Amino acid sequence: MGSVSCVQEAMRLAFYERNHNRGIYATFAWLVEEVGELAEALLKGDRRMIEEEIADVIAWALSIANLAGVDAYRALKKKYGRELERAGCG
Repeated sequence: MGSVSCVQEAMRLAFYERNHNRGIYATFAWLVEEVGELAEALLKGDRRMIEEEIADVIAWALSIANLAGVDAYRALKKKYGRELERAGCG
């Protein structure tokens, strides 16, 4: 299991039920909010905040993948397979 798959499974176990009840569009709204917070952190140059917001953006994106039934690693491999292989991740 790739690292992305492992993280996606962790997000599913922790948050799927809550996100499912919220719905995919409301969950997407949370992702958009987190992207805005990442932008703010980047503008401030606050490394701790940037790290936190990147983690949030990834977690929310994987939560949407879970709701949509998308295997994020497979999607990344399909779109960026050459780059993953070049880096030894594919």
